[in-house]
Amino acid sequence: MANARATLQPFLTEEAEAHGLAARMPALLVEARRVAHTVTHGTHGRRRSGPGETFWQFRHFDTNDSMAAIDWRRSASSDRLFVREREWEAAHTVWLWLDLSPSMRFRSFLSKTSKESRAVILALALTELLSRSGERVGLVGGVPSTGRYASRKVAEILLSETADASLPPPARFNRFSECILFSDFLEPIEEIVASFHRIASQGVRGHLVQILDPAEETLPYNGRTEFAASEGGERLIAGRAEDLRERYRKRLERHRLDLQEAARQLGWSFVLHHTDRPAEEVLLAVHGQLAGQDRDYRYRAGRGSTAAAPAATGAGS
Repeated sequence: MANARATLQPFLTEEAEAHGLAARMPALLVEARRVAHTVTHGTHGRRRSGPGETFWQFRHFDTNDSMAAIDWRRSASSDRLFVREREWEAAHTVWLWLDLSPSMRFRSFLSKTSKESRAVILALALTELLSRSGERVGLVGGVPSTGRYASRKVAEILLSETADASLPPPARFNRFSECILFSDFLEPIEEIVASFHRIASQGVRGHLVQILDPAEETLPYNGRTEFAASEGGERLIAGRAEDLRERYRKRLERHRLDLQEAARQLGWSFVLHHTDRPAEEVLLAVHGQLAGQDRDYRYRAGRGSTAAAPAATGAGS
């Protein structure tokens, strides 16, 4: 009987955690919609150029454009040539992946929310924003949907989600779609980068949202402290935790620089977010990345250029 109880214990723990997430989901969905409503103010449409009938903006002419694309009336009032861009109107697919592993449930005394809760809020808020614009949104490995109930569908799927992997699972993506990954990204960098390449090799543009508790950034502990790993069960007792602070900070910074470099090489974006900061900050940054607002419309790299777009960093930190 004791052995049976010991065997069932991990499953009982997972069930309790699942019920905990389910109990919080209605509140998280409400919070996500509030955040989305705040960010929606001041934005419009898909905010990107492409096939469509609606005028979006003028930009400077460059060598990639044909002479027929020049707007001569606008150009006549300046010493520069301008091209008229229309707003992109074709539906787009955006995939979301949330790290729901045990490490994401961490919350220190410096924050009022866990990393997991913040990831769920951001994913649902983005679903709300994107579906309002007519985009198709889905969780990695699932079926994308659109319309006013898209965020509710994503929430329902998250409730039944049992995978707790720290890295995105192998999945098939539509070419030219986009994928947003929410995680603390604290796994070994080689494993993380390999998972990025599996996604990028399918012609997908990625956006990384690293979510950290402020205590994971600053290690604000002093004196004798026991550190217990969220995954694996490892424990470390430090006689003076403050003596570890500088080495820890340097190692975390090195890990982040490696993440940023991996994103830069793939032409992906990278945003750092701490859970003691408002969710609106990082949501606005990611929404801007999806809309292409991180790119300067005055300049475009010429055809054949191999320069990768720089990763966006530091938003919401």
